[in-house]
Amino acid sequence: MQKKLFTSESVTEGHPDKLADKISDSVLDNVLAQDPMGRVACETLVTTGLCVLAGEISPHVSLDLEQIARDTIAEIGYNNPAYKFDHKSCKVQIHVHSQSPDIAMGVDTGGAGDQGMMFGFACNETPELMPMPIMLAHKLMQRLTEVRCSNELEFLRPDGKSQVTIEYIDGKPARIEALVVSTQHDPMDQEKLHKRIREAVIDPVIPKGMIDENTENHIHINPTGKFEIGGPFGDTGLTGRKIIVDTYGGMGRHGGGAFSGKDPTKVDRSACYMARHIAKNIVAAQLASQCEVQLAYAIGIAEPVSVRVDTFGTGKINESHLANIVQDVFPLTPAGLIAYLDLRRPIYKLTAAYGHFGRTEPTFTWEGISQADAIKQAA
Repeated sequence: MQKKLFTSESVTEGHPDKLADKISDSVLDNVLAQDPMGRVACETLVTTGLCVLAGEISPHVSLDLEQIARDTIAEIGYNNPAYKFDHKSCKVQIHVHSQSPDIAMGVDTGGAGDQGMMFGFACNETPELMPMPIMLAHKLMQRLTEVRCSNELEFLRPDGKSQVTIEYIDGKPARIEALVVSTQHDPMDQEKLHKRIREAVIDPVIPKGMIDENTENHIHINPTGKFEIGGPFGDTGLTGRKIIVDTYGGMGRHGGGAFSGKDPTKVDRSACYMARHIAKNIVAAQLASQCEVQLAYAIGIAEPVSVRVDTFGTGKINESHLANIVQDVFPLTPAGLIAYLDLRRPIYKLTAAYGHFGRTEPTFTWEGISQADAIKQAA
């Protein structure tokens, strides 16, 4: 019997990095709502009293970027001066220009907007075909936000983090070894906070049987004590600084490119979505219990320069053959995958927190498994 531990983390939409991601994706959605062909690469920085937007945005639309930023900040919950960062008092600076014509000429002809390698991953540990550690970490943060926004836990503030350590036995998730929930809060008694977080957040999310007596000694709620200072007042936030939270929690590889604020011509985003879609369909077809797909592109070139499938020894057919099937079944040019996944829509603000993968919302087209039968038949 082989035992191993694996840990993943997640954060709430009020975490400063996720706040930055959501502002960037809000800008993107506003552009695509006016111009589905718009080009956006929007970066956001938030810190005490300041929000900065920078990057490249299509010149064919009319946007009030400052208002978009303030509305997003308020929507997430930074609307109280007591938090030392709020949508009314913070200064908003805008530093944007149009896309470089040197990049545009490669994209306009259907090529990739940049070089790079993109990874997608799937496994059969959860109904979402995602690794269990990251899925539980996300669900804890979704629940924390839910009870904050519903005022069920009236003392919560927007910032928060979770971490889940799963013990695997012979490659299968068996139990939770450790669990961390840290949440920003109003001034209050910590013992009361611990009790209510356990009852309202942890117990409704964690499956029965995953917590045992040994786990109980490793459940940590606000382990440093009070967490009143948070958000951009406590820590500067930047777009794209939670790429492991956005993907698979560290399980599987990552090519290094961030997602938020980028329109779908940026293969950093769209090709990762397609790679996830392919990997998920392979696992859904029961041709592997784990699958990782790598796509690589060169700037200005439409077809990927490489396609790789790795099933980590769990595959039922040869991986080279599987890679050939992938290229036959799925459109892999930037234009092809954008059309296939219907990515030229204002759908991205929803992706900015709680992961881009493993979601059930219908706008997450890359989570569909419509090609599982086609892959199985081709195999």
